[in-house]
Amino acid sequence: MTNSTNENEGQTHFGYRDVSESEKAGLVGKVFHSVAGKYDLMNDLMSLGAHRLWKKFAIDQSGVHRDSQVLDVAGGTGDMAALFSKRLGPRGRVVVSDINESMLSLGRDRLIDKGITGVSEFALADAEALPFGDNIFDCVCVAFGLRNMTHKQKALESMYRVLKPGGCLLVLEFSKPVLPGLDKIYDVYSFKLLPFMGRLVADDEDSYRYLAESIRKHPDQETLKQMMDRAGFSKTHYFNLSGGIVALHKAYKI
Repeated sequence: MTNSTNENEGQTHFGYRDVSESEKAGLVGKVFHSVAGKYDLMNDLMSLGAHRLWKKFAIDQSGVHRDSQVLDVAGGTGDMAALFSKRLGPRGRVVVSDINESMLSLGRDRLIDKGITGVSEFALADAEALPFGDNIFDCVCVAFGLRNMTHKQKALESMYRVLKPGGCLLVLEFSKPVLPGLDKIYDVYSFKLLPFMGRLVADDEDSYRYLAESIRKHPDQETLKQMMDRAGFSKTHYFNLSGGIVALHKAYKI
């Protein structure tokens, strides 16, 4: 019986490797457990600080106000939650969810250290089956987390379910360069410099090689837009940032 189940199990990718769907979550979990302690530092180094501008742009597009209920999916170390919290009043709330306990614990500690305690809640949760009721949140955001999910379409549908009618979904993610010649420069950076920095700073070359590969396997701008439309979202559009290295997709639940 076990052999039959394994034979019928779907395959997916872990970077450039083909793995079973049941394996992927564990493999991704090991990557983020390994890099959690150096994650924010590496983000600054890898992007030369640009990730802060990308995230600020996403926050500016969110429409979040003082009383908003916000869900930060794959919220990692809590940097998006910290930015959202600045726009919320006493009745506002931001919930950080992540499937990785190491990242979630680090995010909780960092937000507490920053004195951000009144508006943040934390949930150890799989984005493909969010443990919240229907029509709860005014804004759902996932920043640099969608590409690591095994069933991206299922995750988008789960986000749609918990979003209120009229609410906004933001997907900030690495994407496909659109400027002529940028793709070649980006390849050299991703597959040569990025693993080197991972080895030098985080003592983990393999995890950062996986992260570079995961970007290449992620759907391009138009494909992701179509996936969001299939999940039920409306008015789906995107902004190319830094020549398309990153894209912010924005959509609504009508």
